[in-house]
Amino acid sequence: MKIVLMGTNDFVVPIFDAVRVAGHEIVAVFTRAPKPMGRKQVLTPSPVHTWANEHGLPVHTSIKEYNYAPDMVVVVSYGVILRDNVLNSAPVINIHPSDLPKYRGPSPIRTAIFNGDKQSAVCLMQITAEMDAGDVYMREPFEIGENDTNETIEKRVSEIGSKMLVEYLSAPEKYKPVAQSGEPTFTRKFTGDDEIIDWSRGATAIHNQIRALGAGRTKINGMDVKILETRIENGELKIVRIQPAGKKPMDWKSFVNGLRGAEIKYGE
Repeated sequence: MKIVLMGTNDFVVPIFDAVRVAGHEIVAVFTRAPKPMGRKQVLTPSPVHTWANEHGLPVHTSIKEYNYAPDMVVVVSYGVILRDNVLNSAPVINIHPSDLPKYRGPSPIRTAIFNGDKQSAVCLMQITAEMDAGDVYMREPFEIGENDTNETIEKRVSEIGSKMLVEYLSAPEKYKPVAQSGEPTFTRKFTGDDEIIDWSRGATAIHNQIRALGAGRTKINGMDVKILETRIENGELKIVRIQPAGKKPMDWKSFVNGLRGAEIKYGE
C-alpha cells in the first residue's frame, strides 16, 4: 500500500516505523518545520523529520507542498489543519489518544491526566473537515494509573496505536466506520500559567496537575521552584523531585536539607 505519513512528535516515531517495518511503501512524510531549540536556539528538525531522514524518505515541512495520490494518508499528532487537497486525495486516517467524542482537540492526554481520569482509549478514526469528528474504525481502551504522566501515557498510546494501525492497514475493508455518539468535549492548549500551583486545590488535584504538565511552579520559603514529581500517600501530597530556580533538579530530601531546619512554607 502506498502511504503518506504526517506527524511531528516523539511518540509518533514508533507508530510510523511500524508502518515501515510492515512493508508499506511510504511515498512521503510531512512534518512541522524545524524550530529553534535550547539556549543557543539551534534550528532543530522534529523527531519525525529525523526518523524520515534516517530511512531515506522524502520529507516536506509545508502542507502546501502536498501533491500526492496515495492509497492512504496516516496522520498522528501533526498539528496542522488539513484542507481539501489532502482530504480529497485518499482516505485519511488518524490515531487519536482519547475515548472519542471525549477530549477532541490539541491536548487529549494531558487533559485526561489533569482531570484525574482513570481510563481512556486510542481511536483509529477518519479525518474530516470538522476537528476530531470523523467515524471511528477501531477503539482500544487503556487504564491511566494514579502516577502515570503525559510521557508514560504517550508511550502506551504509541504501543497500542502501532498495533492498531498495522492491523488496520493489512485489511482496511474489514473495519466498518462507526459514527461517534454522545456529547463531545473539547481540549485546549495548556500554557505556562497552567503550571502555577494553587495550594488550595488539594493534594490530588495538584498531583494531577504536575503529572499532566511535567512541572508545577510555586514558591517555597520565598524561593521560585518547579515541582517535577509527586506522589499521594495517605491522602497527602509528597514531593519527590524539585528544581529551584537556576539549579539542577534534586530529590526532596536534598532540598529540605538545604533549608537547614527552617519551617517549610508553601506558596510564599
